[in-house]
Amino acid sequence: MSDYRPTIGLEIHAELATRTKMFCDCVNAPEGAAVNANTCPVCVAHPGTLPTINKEAVRHVLRVGTAIGGKLADFAEFDRKSYFYPDIPKGYQISQYEHPLIKGGELAGVAVTRIHLEEDTARSSHDTTKGASLVDFNRAGVPLMELVTEPVIHDAETAGKFARELQLLLRTLGASHANLEKGEMRVEANISVSKDENFGTKVEVKNLNSFRSVERAIAFEVSRQSKILDEGGTFPQETRGWDEGGQKTFSQRAKEGSADYRYFPEPDLPKLLLSEVPDLSPETIKASMPELPWDRRARYETLGLKEADAVHLTSSIARSVFFDKVVAICDAQKSLVLLSANYLISDVAGWYSKTGKEEFIGLDEEDFVELMRMVEAKELSSRGAKDILLVMLENGGSPKAIAEKENLLQVSDEGALVEAIKTVLGENPGVVAEYRSGKEASLQYLVGQTMKATRGAGNPALIKELLVKEIS
Repeated sequence: MSDYRPTIGLEIHAELATRTKMFCDCVNAPEGAAVNANTCPVCVAHPGTLPTINKEAVRHVLRVGTAIGGKLADFAEFDRKSYFYPDIPKGYQISQYEHPLIKGGELAGVAVTRIHLEEDTARSSHDTTKGASLVDFNRAGVPLMELVTEPVIHDAETAGKFARELQLLLRTLGASHANLEKGEMRVEANISVSKDENFGTKVEVKNLNSFRSVERAIAFEVSRQSKILDEGGTFPQETRGWDEGGQKTFSQRAKEGSADYRYFPEPDLPKLLLSEVPDLSPETIKASMPELPWDRRARYETLGLKEADAVHLTSSIARSVFFDKVVAICDAQKSLVLLSANYLISDVAGWYSKTGKEEFIGLDEEDFVELMRMVEAKELSSRGAKDILLVMLENGGSPKAIAEKENLLQVSDEGALVEAIKTVLGENPGVVAEYRSGKEASLQYLVGQTMKATRGAGNPALIKELLVKEIS
């Protein structure tokens, strides 16, 4: 294959977490309700109805724009974007074109063109057995943020990283739940390949409902386009879907241009002069901002965490909230903080990944830090701590009470350990002989056997010392 340079731009939609829909008072709850339950004359486009702007949705977008260093609009307006599908009964979508709420900004090293607000469409379903299509309007009119990047991405990994970082930012700000599998966040990739600085033919890929799908679809499309060009062929500018089962893209329709949408200003909504709305002023928006993910990562690194560990702990809100509580309980004791981080990143994360349970539901931060204090004080062996942590994750409870019940408190009583050591030495004369002949690994085996004899409760450092003394 010839060496083509991919150019990728992303368009990402996110349903905003507001109480009501974008232009009416219907409940913003597209999931869980009965079909067409959350509807009204406005969101099903009855003649004569008038929309009103959801201020909370505007605020969410302004906060996202502030977070990425974008320019917040003073003047903004909504436009009609014309197209004709059953999921838009008006025959147009209320969106923004010339005057979006946000221009510019940067996230994860990728330049952002704009962020604007629009209304979501209804959800269509197709019954092939009956030859019928059905429409559920619960999602129609849900506030939808659209973010468009500059075409400055050149590989699938960077695109995936950007989408993950945006999801984390939206959740941190409380702007969106941003679950891809529920359609609350939808990624579309515009992809072209070229051998020079000029753009090739652009293809848009839709239906990307996971970060892995984003990366795989981009990689597939780059390969597909490059192969066609290598063979002397051409391909149209079009919209393609992603077939998750077949791991390939497929043609859907010719790609529309902005002229096809026939944008014009929405006559039923007022122009927005944001400087005249105190709740939406840049100063008020900035004052409302929480600690942002990249600032939190930097703070964790000042605590002594490695960059990869800081990234892991900030990659979900539940993790960072739990870890912040742990840090506060540790009272800036650095060794305890780092020990806690190590157990969270390895044992705790591994358990949640294996069980698929929601993170940190049922694990008490006070109990967790108590367990870490016991480990640091050498009241527990590493094996004993892991066993206790497993009980705490599954059932909760005080680590000290669990240790006492299961006889897991570390034994440092030399008399009790010597008894166990003599038994182990008597059962393993060949290993003792190997150690005496210079095989150092044999000593570690004997330590392990003694730990096993004490059910993981023996102090391993003291066991090693006593073994050497007994063998000598």
